[in-house]
Amino acid sequence: MGCTSYLFCARSNFYSGCLLLILSRQSPSLRALSSGPQISRSLKESYRLLQLPDEGHSSPVQVKEAYLRLAKLYHPDSGAPTADPGLFSQVEEAYRAVLAHQSKTKKPDDGKEVEDEDKSRGTALPHRHYLSYEGVGSGTPSQRERQYQQIRVDRASEQVLNYRQREHERAAAEEGALVERDIRQRSRKIKITQAVERLVEDLIQESMARGDFRNLSGAGKPLNKFEHNPYADPMTHNLNRILIDNGYQPAWVVTQRDIRENTAHIRKRLLEGRVKLGDPMTPKEQSQWEQLCASVEEELVKLNKVVDNYNLIVPMLNMQMVHFSLSREIERAVKAAHQHRLEQQTEREKEREREEEKKRANAVTRQKNTKQGLMSWMKNMLRLEN
Repeated sequence: MGCTSYLFCARSNFYSGCLLLILSRQSPSLRALSSGPQISRSLKESYRLLQLPDEGHSSPVQVKEAYLRLAKLYHPDSGAPTADPGLFSQVEEAYRAVLAHQSKTKKPDDGKEVEDEDKSRGTALPHRHYLSYEGVGSGTPSQRERQYQQIRVDRASEQVLNYRQREHERAAAEEGALVERDIRQRSRKIKITQAVERLVEDLIQESMARGDFRNLSGAGKPLNKFEHNPYADPMTHNLNRILIDNGYQPAWVVTQRDIRENTAHIRKRLLEGRVKLGDPMTPKEQSQWEQLCASVEEELVKLNKVVDNYNLIVPMLNMQMVHFSLSREIERAVKAAHQHRLEQQTEREKEREREEEKKRANAVTRQKNTKQGLMSWMKNMLRLEN
């Protein structure tokens, strides 16, 4: 058994040596084919990244087309949704590695291919010429640059408009509840107004059926035309005149009258209270005056609230009123009281002068009467003697 195995191994070694001797004597082409360049794993990855067959049979034109196609997809300035700077850098490195490998392995059989490769290595990367302005525009580089800038401006404006529209929609969505509530309140007010109008119309019809409007002055006669102001609405004027003739007054007119009456009442209270007190006032009079001013201040607070309501309903701005101030009213009352005292003093002096004149007149009259009496007595005595 051992001899058989030994003879078999020796024979195998002999045949292997013969085979190697035969192969060594083959043609140089077979030797070159058997000793072809082996592609490394990183170079295979570069071919795979460029989507090229990894056998190394791609022409420079195919490599260039593959690189340009991938650059248009992944270049950061391409504007495409697939733009990726990291992936583009990998594609660029793979392109350089494939070009370097082809420059080492390809023989200069065709001078044209060698010249193209030299141009591709010596110049800038061709994707710069194709992707500078996203492939937009035509003409010279400066013209394309202006066209590209205008396109970017239009794109930015469109994005701004879209952003504003989204913001408006979001704000409208947030205010949706408020809008719905306002709509409900408005519809409710409209329903109430319509119900009130129907009720008023029914009451008017019932009054007309009962004959409540038969005793109106001017019933059945045409309305007088409005002629003295051609720029006013005749219908509005006639309606206002009818309301005024029947005792109706606008709310702002009634409020204005109430403000004037309350103001006159307050000023009268202050004036009467200040006139009753002396000048200068004693401590007791000073306490009474302070109590009166506190009471008037409360009334002025209520009056100012009425003034605010009046300013909201008055039809013209020049008819609005300012708030009443306690200090101004007190100063007004003090001045009026001083003037009243002066007038009273002047009146008393005039009254005293009139009394003195009357006394003097009475004294003169009495003297005249005495003289006349004496003269008549003497005349009577002379008559008696005669």
